[in-house]
Amino acid sequence: LAQQRLLIKGGKVVNDDLSVEADVYVEDGVVQQVGPNLNPEPLTGLIVLDATNRLVIPGGIDTHTHMQFPFMGSRSKDDFYSGTKAAVAGGTTMIIDFAIPQKGCSLIEAFDTWKSWADPKVCCDYSLHVAVTWWSNKVKEEMKSLVQNKGVNSFKMFMAYKDIYMLNDEELYEAFCCCKELGAVAQVHAENGELIAQGAKKMLAMGITGPEGHALSRPEEVEAEATQRAISIANAVNCPLFVVHVMSKSAGKLISNARREGKVVYGEPIAASLGTDGTNYWNEDWAHAAAYVMGPPLRPDPSTPGFLMNLLANDDLSVTGTDNCTFDTCQKAQGKDDFTKIPNGVNGVEDRMSVIWEKGVHSGKMDENRFVAVTSTNAAKIFNLYPKKGRIAVGSDADIVIWDPKASRTISAKTHHQANNFNIFEGMVCHGVPVATVSRGKVVYEGGAFSVTAGDGKFVSRPPFPPYVYERIRQREQVCQPVPVKRAPYTGMVSET
Repeated sequence: LAQQRLLIKGGKVVNDDLSVEADVYVEDGVVQQVGPNLNPEPLTGLIVLDATNRLVIPGGIDTHTHMQFPFMGSRSKDDFYSGTKAAVAGGTTMIIDFAIPQKGCSLIEAFDTWKSWADPKVCCDYSLHVAVTWWSNKVKEEMKSLVQNKGVNSFKMFMAYKDIYMLNDEELYEAFCCCKELGAVAQVHAENGELIAQGAKKMLAMGITGPEGHALSRPEEVEAEATQRAISIANAVNCPLFVVHVMSKSAGKLISNARREGKVVYGEPIAASLGTDGTNYWNEDWAHAAAYVMGPPLRPDPSTPGFLMNLLANDDLSVTGTDNCTFDTCQKAQGKDDFTKIPNGVNGVEDRMSVIWEKGVHSGKMDENRFVAVTSTNAAKIFNLYPKKGRIAVGSDADIVIWDPKASRTISAKTHHQANNFNIFEGMVCHGVPVATVSRGKVVYEGGAFSVTAGDGKFVSRPPFPPYVYERIRQREQVCQPVPVKRAPYTGMVSET
């Protein structure tokens, strides 16, 4: 890949902690200079991007995607090429996908399989979380190998999808212990799988077979109960916890309360839970309603997105992903007579940055610095990518977006680049638009035109023990251990009756 020499002139560089008027000079895929009035020599071969009256921000990091994911009898439409191409169009320059083995199968083989799918196709950098879908000594050994040899520092445990991916509480405890020992971040899909299974049976017995049955069978308290249980188990182990796709007010409140009690827990609302709601499940058009089916479901309370955005703006929730897992109408129709057979998943990888800007910054709930924190920097810190990712500074990777806060666009399936025939944000007008995206120092998207090559993106290894997460964990391990009370031995009578 021929490296571009690049000068971004006249913009305002926005990091999570400050904004400053400055130019940015990039060479060999790395930021070389940040400062006013830069004039790098020689001028020959130098590409200049004009960022006047625009923001220059770190490329987004989507912490939660499922590209070409084999799931529920189908495979998600976005593969690693179309998915990462859509990502860069939306201002995201790194995704973290999930390698998910079947129960009883090797975690390392799953990782290798996902990597073999991704490497020839990715248009931007990526990494992989690995799911723990069963428990044994072999799994424990494979987790250790993944951390030490494969650049993995996060593992996802499912509390839902009974008999497919779900772990019980004892297995969660063991997995969390292993994560802490290895310096990894424990992630959970927090829903009570047993209650969901019973709820689904109940709805079908009542003749409720449409998409509304999906929401009715896994109500908000099912997410809240599992969230609280995961927080309790992680706290008992002194393991950092990352709750993926926070979808409800009650789960958000529980994470907020835990953080205020000093627990090391992070919450990830997604573009869908911040930008739309579950009233769509009651739409009379079956295909429209089914398009929103995902797990956990969107909530029918229309005030949920605003509530979650408030928590995100105020650091009660920490990062944003998308759970991008696209299935078209024909794939969703596998469940036309039974909502439990509708493949779960929605779009978002292209829309996330604009939706968060619209609902967060344009609405006045967060400033531009917090926007950078929740779209890239916090993720980079939690998953030990910082400051190579999530920051514009000398030595950082040149993953950069020129962002026009005054421009607007209307989201539509007719114009998006996600490989799906439906967009859950259809018709949403978003203020805040990426006008150019730079990945590894190369301009990959500018003014609506792509310059991407499959395989240009790279797998990024993530070392264990991210300091942002583990400094508190390590300190607590030293000073917060229970100790026995020193007392004289009891010498009196002992009765056995």
